[in-house]
Amino acid sequence: MPRLSGTTVLITGASRGLGRALALAAAREGATLALCARGSEDLEAVATACRQHGGDVLAVTADVAEPRDVERLASTALARLGVIDILVNNASELGPVPLPHLTDAPPSALEPVLRTNVLGPLRLTQAVLGGMLLRGRGLVVNISSDAAVNGYPGWGLYSASKAALDALTRSWAAELEGTGVRVISVDPGDMDTAMHRAAIPDADPSELARPGDVAERLIGLLAGVVPEADRVEAASLP
Repeated sequence: MPRLSGTTVLITGASRGLGRALALAAAREGATLALCARGSEDLEAVATACRQHGGDVLAVTADVAEPRDVERLASTALARLGVIDILVNNASELGPVPLPHLTDAPPSALEPVLRTNVLGPLRLTQAVLGGMLLRGRGLVVNISSDAAVNGYPGWGLYSASKAALDALTRSWAAELEGTGVRVISVDPGDMDTAMHRAAIPDADPSELARPGDVAERLIGLLAGVVPEADRVEAASLP
């Protein structure tokens, strides 16, 4: 039996990169899907590919940086699908490129990064958490980065946002202990994605993980293989 049969999964940033790969992998495992992204054409292409595996797929064009979009996404998904068993906060904003050093970065450049990488996951998690708590089960996966704990030149804005997301994750994990609802943070490692190419144009793709391979390893988490630690490094994924 497919490992996610009977499970409803909401994935943000699902039109490309890891989000797209994870949507396709979850569809192959029998999940019912709610997918969101800012670009409707690319999102619908992913949804169409996922539907070929026979499951129900809802595609909602939305920007998680916008509070009204988050509210519409959550209400539409819950009205159409009934429940959200798993939320993957994958949508992410890199910030200005070429990546500026903090000395040169205008403080205003941090605002859109925080809206997408921190406030979006906060609002969306709050929107779906009530149903999870009523059922006594659920999983929220926040996609993080090693930049949350390590300093790299030029990555300061992105790093600050992911560190904040990890802090929220740890607090949620502590607050929800014993409820049956888990909130974890996952660092998927460096992948060959459009975001990585924008950040490091001269990176060698052969040295980067493929999103599809990472997605397959993440499926174990979505299927209930959830480690005890609040943070999961890419190397420890099953």
